[in-house]
Amino acid sequence: MIGLGPLEPLLADDAITDIMVNGPSRTFAEQRGKLVEMPVRFRDAGHLLNIAQRIASAVGRRVDESSPMVDARLADGSRVNIVVPPLALDGACISIRKFARRTIGFRELVEFRSLSEPMARALEIIGRCRLNVIISGGTGSGKTTLLNAMSRPIEATERVITIEDAAELQLQQPHVVRLETRPPNLEGQGQVTQRDLVRNALRMRPDRIIIGEVRGAEAFDMLQAMNTGHDGSMSTIHANNPRDALSRVENMVLMAGMNLPSRAIRQQIAGAVNVIVQVQRMRDGVRRITHVTELVGMEGDVILTQDLFTFEFRGENRDGILEGRYAATGLRPRFAERLAYFGQEAAWNAATTGV
Repeated sequence: MIGLGPLEPLLADDAITDIMVNGPSRTFAEQRGKLVEMPVRFRDAGHLLNIAQRIASAVGRRVDESSPMVDARLADGSRVNIVVPPLALDGACISIRKFARRTIGFRELVEFRSLSEPMARALEIIGRCRLNVIISGGTGSGKTTLLNAMSRPIEATERVITIEDAAELQLQQPHVVRLETRPPNLEGQGQVTQRDLVRNALRMRPDRIIIGEVRGAEAFDMLQAMNTGHDGSMSTIHANNPRDALSRVENMVLMAGMNLPSRAIRQQIAGAVNVIVQVQRMRDGVRRITHVTELVGMEGDVILTQDLFTFEFRGENRDGILEGRYAATGLRPRFAERLAYFGQEAAWNAATTGV
């Protein structure tokens, strides 16, 4: 790895997931779910700027007064965002989302209290039965980690195409094609967007398409893919709850310039997406799945949903850990026929009702 000076011990610490440098004298890190100020100092603003430029140049990018913001990636896959003066008033800011050295599955997520064992079994069944899933949550809530876990049941015989702005997914299957967007060069040429990649992926004979995060007009093409036989496709989205996620997808489809009435867009969403999984980073630092919500159709102009699992908050213990329980609602899912087709009906009933 290129020399990163004072940041190297933080990058080597497996307990740290995020590093945030706010100028030469203030550095914070997320350590075991909590934000902590670290005893890290740079010699001066020039030393910090030099390291920021070193990170950018390693991936063929430039960061300076004329181009003061840049996204980059370290050699180990960690994602980096850099902002330098004059935009950053107190010196260069570097935000690093560390790349996980080991893949985290449902067993580890249960140990982290992110979900219950029955919920983990249900999500594994959802992945195995090739349901279309959107994982919704805020920044740093664990969406990508959960997407990695939900990809584990994918069969080795399936051709999977992943599309990301910055490669973070760690699929373990042998037949995976990884695609990554490309920003424009300094002349504004050569950009390849997620929408370009989704459209091209449809020509590559995919069984599933997995989009790391849907942010804009590519939402329309994602819905088209889900509605045209690419079952088991998945993505993440920034949203605070399942209903908000639906509104965001609708707005993103409008960004594609499609002159469609709202009802038609909602019909596309209701027909394409089977399940929304809501994940939230709570104030005790634990990332919890708060809803597993199924889309069940339309009533008038409204998309109907039903919760299959929820997290019921009950209070806080003496150690500041939030307490509650993960509860199955016991409602029969609309995708029950899909469960039977894949031979998972008994396993689903055991996970959701204990029978």
